[in-house]
Amino acid sequence: MKAGIRAFTLVELLVVLGIFGLLAALLLPQLGRARERARSTLCRSNLRQIGLGLRMYLDDHRGIFPAMQNRSANTNLTVTNSPESVLAAQLGMSEVWRCPSDRRQFEATGNSYFWNFLLNDQPSDRVRILGIPVSGPGVPVFSDKAGYHALLGPGRAQNHLYADGAVKQFFVLEPER
Repeated sequence: MKAGIRAFTLVELLVVLGIFGLLAALLLPQLGRARERARSTLCRSNLRQIGLGLRMYLDDHRGIFPAMQNRSANTNLTVTNSPESVLAAQLGMSEVWRCPSDRRQFEATGNSYFWNFLLNDQPSDRVRILGIPVSGPGVPVFSDKAGYHALLGPGRAQNHLYADGAVKQFFVLEPER
């Protein structure tokens, strides 16, 4: 007696391929979000390093925030007091100024982060924004220039470095009590 040869039928093969395709379609968005979470983490790490550099600057300059100007991609003006040039002594010319999720801003401006110019030349222990005194922990000093991390969902598209060194993905500005 001859033993029969077992093989997959075309229908069985197509069903298995369909299941794999469905699983891949369900997992691809999760993989994209996981990749963006990793880039966002590196971006927050860069902001922490910038915060340490800013703290060193404040220690060297009697606690007075520097007067810095953000470069704009829409102008040809030369900016000599950009954050990356003012803090070069503390941070060097490193990749700390580039957020890995930034696809356009760094190329146009040399920096992925926005300096809160309302802090220019203010004492770090008595900050006033638009005349309103604010506490150090509630003062954002650097932020992503754009919502690079929008893939992570509402309220998580932008990272912020606060005056107390904390880096968070949300913005809270509370008046001092």
